[in-house]
Amino acid sequence: MDIFGEAWRRHAERLEAAWNEAVTDNDIILVAGDISWAMREIDVLPDIAFLAGLPGRKILLKGNHDYWWSTRARVQRLAPSDHVLQTNAVELPDVTVVGTRGWELPGGDRLTDDDRRIYGREVERLRLSLEQGARTGKPLLAMMHYPPLPADGSPTPFSALLERFAVQRCVYGHLHGAAQRNRVEGVVRSVEYHLVAGDFLAFRPKLIAPPV
Repeated sequence: MDIFGEAWRRHAERLEAAWNEAVTDNDIILVAGDISWAMREIDVLPDIAFLAGLPGRKILLKGNHDYWWSTRARVQRLAPSDHVLQTNAVELPDVTVVGTRGWELPGGDRLTDDDRRIYGREVERLRLSLEQGARTGKPLLAMMHYPPLPADGSPTPFSALLERFAVQRCVYGHLHGAAQRNRVEGVVRSVEYHLVAGDFLAFRPKLIAPPV
C-alpha cells in the first residue's frame, strides 16, 4: 500500500499497534471493505488470519477491491469467528448493524449501463438489509463501503433509505487521499455520517457511539 504515498508506510504495523491499544475482546469492530488485495480465496487467508489475531468481534463488509469475496456463506467459512454483512443484518445485544457495499453515485455521463445496474442492485440490497434489521426492533447502525451521498449532502436512494428506516449513524470508507475532500461528516437530515477510511483515521480505530 505504500505505493500510494507516505501516509500508507508501515500501515499494517501502525494499525495493529493502535488496534491493540484501543480495542478489547468486548468491542465490535466495523470493517467497511477493501480488506485484501487478494484475487482468490486461498490468497486472502493470511489477511483473514491477521484480522482474526486482533481483539474484538468483527463485522466484515465487501469493498470494491475485494475480488476474493464471493458469497456470504463462503466468506463466513473463511472467517468463522466474524460476522459477514451481505444482504442481511447483524443483530447485537443493543444494536443491529445493516448495510451494503454501495457503488459510485450517478452523475453526468461518467457511469456506464453496467454501473447503473450495479447501483440499482446495491440500493435493493440496502433495502433488504434495512428491512431485516428493522424486524429486530433495535436501533440501527449502517455500514457501507462507498459514501452513500455526495459531498454537498444532496439526497440519493441510499440516503433516503437510511432516513426512512431511522438509521442514526452510518460509517463508510472508500475515499482515500485527495478524494477525502469529497467526504460527508456529521449529521445530514437526521443521519450522522462517519468516514472511516484507514488513511483518514491515521489507522487508529474510531469509536462510534452506539445509536439509542
